[in-house]
Amino acid sequence: MASLAEFALEWTSWIGTLIATVVAVVVVSVIVIGVRFVAGRARGRSAWIADLERRIRVPGMTLAFVIAAWIVCATTAPASLSWWPVLDRLLLIATVLVGAWLLSTLVTFGMERLMQYDSRKDATSPEARRRQTQLTVLNRLAVVLVGVIAVGVVLFSFPEVRAVGTSILASAGVVSIIAGLAAQSTLGNLIAGVQIAFTDAIRVGDVVVIEGEWGRIGEINLSYVVVYIWDERRLILPCTYFTSQPVESWTRRSDKILGTVYMDLDWRVPVDAVREKFMEIIEGSDAWDRRSAGMVVTGSEGGHVTLRFTVSSANSGDQWDLRCLVREKVMIWLQQEHPEALPVTRVMLDRPA
Repeated sequence: MASLAEFALEWTSWIGTLIATVVAVVVVSVIVIGVRFVAGRARGRSAWIADLERRIRVPGMTLAFVIAAWIVCATTAPASLSWWPVLDRLLLIATVLVGAWLLSTLVTFGMERLMQYDSRKDATSPEARRRQTQLTVLNRLAVVLVGVIAVGVVLFSFPEVRAVGTSILASAGVVSIIAGLAAQSTLGNLIAGVQIAFTDAIRVGDVVVIEGEWGRIGEINLSYVVVYIWDERRLILPCTYFTSQPVESWTRRSDKILGTVYMDLDWRVPVDAVREKFMEIIEGSDAWDRRSAGMVVTGSEGGHVTLRFTVSSANSGDQWDLRCLVREKVMIWLQQEHPEALPVTRVMLDRPA
């Protein structure tokens, strides 16, 4: 019995702390190596397991070592020291924050797997873009929620903060009014971000015209939206913009779109010949989806006539290319075959009496 008591007392010494630390490091290392081995064996059959292991490797190892250090310190010599409460609080805070990091990584991985699975089935339809947008916003909301809860747990681990929290809750009416006035813009953007995601107003990948700029919705965050402009610029707008301002969408229900080309020509333009040449041009282009095409005279004012060419395409990119093609080919053909159709300015001079 005496030998057992002496053995038990050894763990409260610094030698016992050193031994416990070595044991903890070995145990955690074996667990990490085992997880990596299993993930490596499963990589050929399930690629997502290897991806998951790669993502959680750093936060998982950090959490395991922090918990191991906490257990070692709580059961050995540091637990009897005067500064142990401070170290205990620091280890608790580290455990909570690293655990939140690991949980956020798992949530993000799960959401991305859902988005990848959904995109493999359907990646271009409006319904698919709506689901992608909602999953993206839900992912960011979940990560923010995990972070807020972790910070709250850390703060409320201090008795002083709990006392302050009780006082704040007692005067919640006044505090809520002050907070609402101070954070009106921020909260408005957060609410607008959630509203955008679940009302299907805009979706990631939608083609839009905003502030006179043509581009695609590239990112929808909780407080702002990033529009990818065609010339590689980025237009960043608050979420409240999309709930209070009109937005021109080219892909609301479908990517298919009609486009027009206008030309101001002379009255001598051979309309039938131009119409025939126009059809020849679009029939030779893969950008025309053969849904609609036509040419009509829409104006005859100001000394010229206006010809409107209408073409349809499967998406806005093909539509842009097709309109440029029609404009260029018709212009070159008129220059070569019917120069009299090009617009001219006529001036009549009265002869002196």
